[in-house]
Amino acid sequence: MTVPAIRIHGVVKHYGTLKALGGVDLEVAQGEFFGLLGPNGAGKTTLISALSGLVRPDSGSIAVMGHDVVGDYRNARRNLGVVPQEYNFNQFEKCFDILTTQAGYYGIPLKLAKERAEQYLTQLGLWDKRNNASRELSGGMKRRLMIARAMMTRPR
Repeated sequence: MTVPAIRIHGVVKHYGTLKALGGVDLEVAQGEFFGLLGPNGAGKTTLISALSGLVRPDSGSIAVMGHDVVGDYRNARRNLGVVPQEYNFNQFEKCFDILTTQAGYYGIPLKLAKERAEQYLTQLGLWDKRNNASRELSGGMKRRLMIARAMMTRPR
């Protein structure tokens, strides 16, 4: 049996007296895409923050490709690609450079980073914008750039 890409079991998180997550269970199979939808205050950001290791759940467990996000956080994070809601790249940096810089944070050699940047910018219809500052992109293009950046590490 194949290990799930994401397995969340019984996750609870409090902020003081506020219960942000109340026993969340979620399983995402390898190869599936998913999105979290819900009203403000539903716990979407808290759950993604716990999944990516930014906050620690009070109880329950979270694994990415079988790696516990607390006990084996390095391997869990290597297998995870997150596209945040807000744009969080340098608006003055060139699109191509945003991708190669991201790869550098993960120790990907520059030659390989450039190959991947070309691949993802091409696949996402942004190759002709590679030398543009990201501030010059439309909102949809910025979103695609965020996706390309998340893919640079080839998350499983």
